[in-house]
Amino acid sequence: MNLIDNPDQARRLARAILSDVAMYNKEKVETGIKSDTIFDLLKDELEEGRQHFLSRVSADVNPEVIYGTAVVDVLIKRAGKIESSIW
Repeated sequence: MNLIDNPDQARRLARAILSDVAMYNKEKVETGIKSDTIFDLLKDELEEGRQHFLSRVSADVNPEVIYGTAVVDVLIKRAGKIESSIW
């Protein structure tokens, strides 16, 4: 299998993975945002997604930064409607 070496494709993959994490864990996302524990509650899911992402993407496109940015964009920014002391 060829690794993704296009940064735009890598960003799309990261966002897709994290969209799935968010979709399948709506309750954890909501609870985590409300209580500022989202990274603790989704630790296993985020790590599983990260490992999957890293297995598909070339190190040349800086995958850790792309995945980290997608975490913020998909999990945190999209949850901005949820009441929380972190906003």
